[in-house]
Amino acid sequence: MEKKEERTELEKLGEFGLIEHLTKGFSLTNNSTALGIGDDAALIDAGDHYQVVSTDVLVEGIHFDMSYFPLKHLGYKAVAVNVSDIAAMNATPEQVLISLAISNRFSVQALETFYAGVQQACADFKLDLVGGDTSSSAGGLFISVTAIGKVAKDKVSKRGGAKGKDILCATGDLGAAYMGLQVLAREKQVFMANPNMQPQLDKYEYLVGRQLKPTARMDIIYELDELGVVPTSMIDISDGLASELLHLSKQSGLGLRIFEDKLPIDNQTYETAVEFGLDPITCVLNGGEDYELLFTITQNDFEKLEKHRDIHFIGYMDETDKEAGLVTKNESWIPLKAQGWNHFGKEGNV
Repeated sequence: MEKKEERTELEKLGEFGLIEHLTKGFSLTNNSTALGIGDDAALIDAGDHYQVVSTDVLVEGIHFDMSYFPLKHLGYKAVAVNVSDIAAMNATPEQVLISLAISNRFSVQALETFYAGVQQACADFKLDLVGGDTSSSAGGLFISVTAIGKVAKDKVSKRGGAKGKDILCATGDLGAAYMGLQVLAREKQVFMANPNMQPQLDKYEYLVGRQLKPTARMDIIYELDELGVVPTSMIDISDGLASELLHLSKQSGLGLRIFEDKLPIDNQTYETAVEFGLDPITCVLNGGEDYELLFTITQNDFEKLEKHRDIHFIGYMDETDKEAGLVTKNESWIPLKAQGWNHFGKEGNV
């Protein structure tokens, strides 16, 4: 009897487990490859600096819903999320390449609108559009973006550079993009049930904006440079704060502690989470798509950032304990779990 071939489902490994599994047999053979798979971007030795390269794919029905996602915003977001990866290496973006697979559902005018968003992002982040590709698609829209930047060798920040007692910092506020997605999904359902009903979005303008048109925090990267601060480690918050914290913990070989009362959350995010029957702190930890920066600094750099209105000190790296956890307001300890976006899970996002 023929032996049945073993089958492993993708959801068993998850996105990062799958990448690790598929690439475990690969080794670096070129001296110019300074850093390969496993960080926000690859590093290529370019002499006196590193060239930084990151790529991302956005798929209709997975990453965006055309029923409520304006094409101009989509073009902007496609670029911004890749610039965010460049920022997470403490680098400056310079070029971008965009490839599209398009169905005949889209007109030339629709694609012109998409590229108007791309052009706005290129202007905002000082990027040159230098290439890409187009192809037909049997259905839907597929977007692939590659961003290229550079960073001085002594200023690069990787995920694994943190040391014990380094301070954990997060920019902006968290959970807003996820709540914006919940609002849009609800209003879509209302419209589908009754097409005469118009979306009620005015009350949620900030949240919806965070979902539809996120920005990469290059402003923080420029400010850190002006202040003479090089983060000891850094990652952008795309899959949820808890997931990114676990990446820093794993890559550094350290534990970490964050504190509930230090987590940055906007009032509109908090109130809307309560309205939807969701725990606001869970949204902060696992929501994803905020594209803020999570980084660590040495104790000596604390005074340089202490009064920065958009950088929040949420915890520290712990060399005495390998666990990553949250200290609640009543001083309980809760181990962190990555429960945000899972590309291959049946449930999808948090």
